[in-house]
Amino acid sequence: MVTAPTFKWSFLAPRYWLTWIGVLCLYLISWLPQRIQFFLGKLLGRLVHRFVQKRRHIAQVNVALCFPHLSEQQRADMVLKNMENTGIATLETGMAWWWPQWRVNRVIGSIEGLELVENIQRQGKGVLLLVPHMLHLEMLSRVLGTKQQGIGFYRPHNNPLMEYFMTKGRLRSNETLITKRDVKGLLQALKNKKMCYYLPDQDYGRNRCEFTSFFAVPDAATTTGTLLFSSSRNCETLSLSGTRDASGKYHLKIYPALTDFPSEDAKQDVTRVNQRMEQSIMLAPEQYMWLHRRFKTRPDENAPSYYS
Repeated sequence: MVTAPTFKWSFLAPRYWLTWIGVLCLYLISWLPQRIQFFLGKLLGRLVHRFVQKRRHIAQVNVALCFPHLSEQQRADMVLKNMENTGIATLETGMAWWWPQWRVNRVIGSIEGLELVENIQRQGKGVLLLVPHMLHLEMLSRVLGTKQQGIGFYRPHNNPLMEYFMTKGRLRSNETLITKRDVKGLLQALKNKKMCYYLPDQDYGRNRCEFTSFFAVPDAATTTGTLLFSSSRNCETLSLSGTRDASGKYHLKIYPALTDFPSEDAKQDVTRVNQRMEQSIMLAPEQYMWLHRRFKTRPDENAPSYYS
């Protein structure tokens, strides 16, 4: 478990200077008014859309696969808005890591369903909270942390200095962090009646997965890791949605626990998980992380990639 990041003097070495410059710029921008940050974020996103063709292509493929009923123009509009929200999300990371509490309080729109978590904890159980990869996930965690701190399950950053800033920033809203390989740590946290975030909506490869529907894609590789944690008698499995409205306020809603979950049918169970993710994503699909190669793993290993 990560409870406090450790600063190392080696972070001052020349190989980290570019990282320091980037972090300093993000920190300084975080003190600008929110509307100016959103304006700058949209500009950044449009630059990504224009020049980072690989990521734009991935988003285009994902949107086309998931929403075949939309016209070509509607899909193009969604991808552009998604790129704009990607730029905004970059700056939202600075807000989540460094904003004082009074600034966070000003952008809280609504938090619904927290009583569901509290009731489960009073029963002596932990909460496995399923969350989709919304672009503003850092701010959603910070906002929910004003009411109840959770435990984040995460992949450490490859850059040690960024890992330091990331964990330091995330610990403002989380009680502790658990690396993705520490399965026992997360199970123990659930046993200790904690609220633990888990993101089951990305393609984590062929190992421990079922191929089931995700939006219009009938055979999306979906992790069964959710079932490993949900099978614990010490927890209930709920889900979370989060959106940012036009005024810059964040709205969170926690949905009731999945009943009779998990069952003896793993494929049916992960299909239900995907349905919860779809429910949350559809509240603001342009704010979802479509830049990830969600459908890179095919049932047939020899099948051509969607992203070729």
